[in-house]
Amino acid sequence: MKRQTFNEINITPLTDIFLVLLILMMVIAPILDQQGLSLAVPEYVEQNNAPQDSKVLTVQVSPDDRYIINNSEVKEADLLNILKEESELHKDGILIQASGESSHQSVVKLMDSARNAGVSSISIVEM
Repeated sequence: MKRQTFNEINITPLTDIFLVLLILMMVIAPILDQQGLSLAVPEYVEQNNAPQDSKVLTVQVSPDDRYIINNSEVKEADLLNILKEESELHKDGILIQASGESSHQSVVKLMDSARNAGVSSISIVEM
């Protein structure tokens, strides 16, 4: 008695797996869109026309990731405390002037510290 060879592939289990993966992606995709930072892009303003007694605190991030507030260097450990003190004097928020060579990590740390200090408005420009 000869046995007949099986020469077709059953694609039903493969189709079931793809449908389950498709359903999972459809459920997870909207959740992924809700994460991230809520940023408002500032309008371009010439710095020569800005008033000297501005209520906006300017923080500079140097190319070697140092923080400069009021022309003095601030260590990362003291950043939160100084931002809390300065945010009481500068009610309109902070302006982060980041160098093009500064790391993304240092700018995000500054933004996180500002949010934790109670700053409601954060703007970023490149120096």
